[in-house]
Amino acid sequence: MDYNKLSVEKHLEKRGKLEISMKMPIDNKDDLSICYTPGVAEPCRIIAKDESKAFNMTSSKNTVAVISDGTAVLGLGDIGPVASLPVMEGKCALFKKFAGIDAFPIVINTKNTEEIIQTIKNIAPTFGGINLEDISAPRCFEIEKRLSNELNIPVFHDDQHGTAIVVLAGLINALKLTNKNKENVKVLVNGVGAAGTSIINLMKAYGVKNIVSVDSKGGICNLRDDLNSDKKELVDEFSKCGNLEDLITGMDVFIGVSKGNILTKEMAKSMNKDAIVFAMANPTPEISPDLAKESGVRIIATGRSDYPNQLNNVLVFPGIFKGAMEVRAEKITEDMKIAAAIGIANSVNNLSDDKIIPSPFDEGVSDIVAKAVISNYKK
Repeated sequence: MDYNKLSVEKHLEKRGKLEISMKMPIDNKDDLSICYTPGVAEPCRIIAKDESKAFNMTSSKNTVAVISDGTAVLGLGDIGPVASLPVMEGKCALFKKFAGIDAFPIVINTKNTEEIIQTIKNIAPTFGGINLEDISAPRCFEIEKRLSNELNIPVFHDDQHGTAIVVLAGLINALKLTNKNKENVKVLVNGVGAAGTSIINLMKAYGVKNIVSVDSKGGICNLRDDLNSDKKELVDEFSKCGNLEDLITGMDVFIGVSKGNILTKEMAKSMNKDAIVFAMANPTPEISPDLAKESGVRIIATGRSDYPNQLNNVLVFPGIFKGAMEVRAEKITEDMKIAAAIGIANSVNNLSDDKIIPSPFDEGVSDIVAKAVISNYKK
């Protein structure tokens, strides 16, 4: 099926994916007076005296802003804010479909970090949460950190943390199947941009110790003088210098958030028995599932829907926001993220090598994630 052609046709036919619907009827004069003037003045007066009342008297309680500058869109890269709008609309549609959350796509016509931060702070009173999307590294780290500290609503960069949570969920189940444990499993992460950095940090928070990080120039280690501040923070006792071909030897797990066809058959063969490979580059994985299996890899996952074990962020972000906004959390913590990953992992029935992660269409996944977030919420 030609999804590209069908998608263009559907976007032209429907003129996008979103529309606004109403919760209050406006069928007569009384309805109009309640929905708008004069009746609306009283809710305004109440909120003017106590702004916290807006959470329950307006749509903000169940509304998320999906915000991008269009600098790191899917596998397309820096295509600009206007071209990124179909992706933002799609993300909003997924919020509604899987968690009943209303979401608005907002694209910002600047790459300036300070301008982006200030713009989001200025519009934040409208929303119950901020989902940052497709903002390139390393700017995305500062933008999210600053907004998380300066706003009183949850801020979540899905490319970082949604990816990290779904990867951890898949890893939890893959380790169960291979009888390996988090304390001594050897993991290599190839690609240390927004997603890779967050994956590494979340795995460490969960208790995975032996992680080797690799970028396009080789292993992240203390002998390199070209590391930015974020990469320097990844250096620890397990870091190694060298190229991917050398470093992959003897590894239990390969996690790729880099580029297609970078993991060869010979590299996969050099991994330990019952190897686990998460090849998440899109649209072309770091190694094809068929080639990985031929190389002796036991468990293979990708970001694609046409192979088993799709590691899809849609398993994460609807439930994360649903739970966080329900309890009016101001931040999404590491404990919440780990709880969400464990919840997703435990939701898989009939666990097998080709079923380590639920489908987005499995009933109740977003509710499981929301409950995990709520149960780990601390004021």
